[in-house]
Amino acid sequence: MEKANGTSWTEFLLVGLVHLKTPTVFFAIVLFMAFIALLGNSLLLFLIQIDSTLHTPMYFFLSQLSCMDMGQIFIVFPKMSVSFLTQRYAISLSGCVAQIFLTLTMGSSESFVLAVMSYDRYVAICRPLQYPVLMRRTICIIMTVGIWSSSSLIILVIAVYVQSLLYCGSNVIDHFFCELPALLKLSCTDTSAFEKVIYFDNVVVIFLPILVILSSYIAILVQVLSMRSTEGRHKALGTCLSHLIVVSIFLGAAILTYTVPVSSYSSQRSMINSVFTTVVPPMLNPFIYSLRNRDVIAALKKVFIKCRPQK
Repeated sequence: MEKANGTSWTEFLLVGLVHLKTPTVFFAIVLFMAFIALLGNSLLLFLIQIDSTLHTPMYFFLSQLSCMDMGQIFIVFPKMSVSFLTQRYAISLSGCVAQIFLTLTMGSSESFVLAVMSYDRYVAICRPLQYPVLMRRTICIIMTVGIWSSSSLIILVIAVYVQSLLYCGSNVIDHFFCELPALLKLSCTDTSAFEKVIYFDNVVVIFLPILVILSSYIAILVQVLSMRSTEGRHKALGTCLSHLIVVSIFLGAAILTYTVPVSSYSSQRSMINSVFTTVVPPMLNPFIYSLRNRDVIAALKKVFIKCRPQK
């Protein structure tokens, strides 16, 4: 493709998979993980919807988390699959910016939801008598609206700015989807001031939720260690540890991707990090947060019993 002098690119090529040593293997593994993620989250949403015992604040936010996880999958992998199978890697600037806006909005919302979920567990374990008041339905809805609206507004500013930049160098994005640092690196406009805005957004979207999560789980840990029951202590510690592992994978990969200066951006490293933000957490979340839970297992058994043919 050629570009006239003095004009900006309006189309880009997503060639990240092409440059891998074994693109077919990578594609197959990631696609399988995406399928498992969609299956697990769909099942979880179905169970929460049909079983009244799961209509609690914890599962309300879990349903939000599942929607965000499925959103990440649908935003990234259909386009990646079509590009890989048809070997047509082009994407318009508007499509690229839309993908950035949607993935970052879902990711930011997920970060906030993880913080709210940790707070929910803190209230349930450390302040159980106040739980019905602090986590009543009205509060949960207000927090949900706040999460979605604040994430959308924060990322909208970024999307509008990225759309207005000039791209007069290469139009090749060495990634399997449009990612903010990858697109900024192709701009011939000075983005140093904008990168400072992004770092501020990172504090709000990544580091503030991390602070809430760590504070909540430290308080939970203190409470758990004071338990007399050894079995209850081990169970609570095991649950908290599994939650923290998934949170660490998601937020750790986000930190490595979005806090690194654009000048130090590495497409190969970023593609690996992207797998750990877009597909690994969605695949693990239903199992870690829910399908190991006795309430969810009980709801699943009810569904099997109802579906079992009568003799």
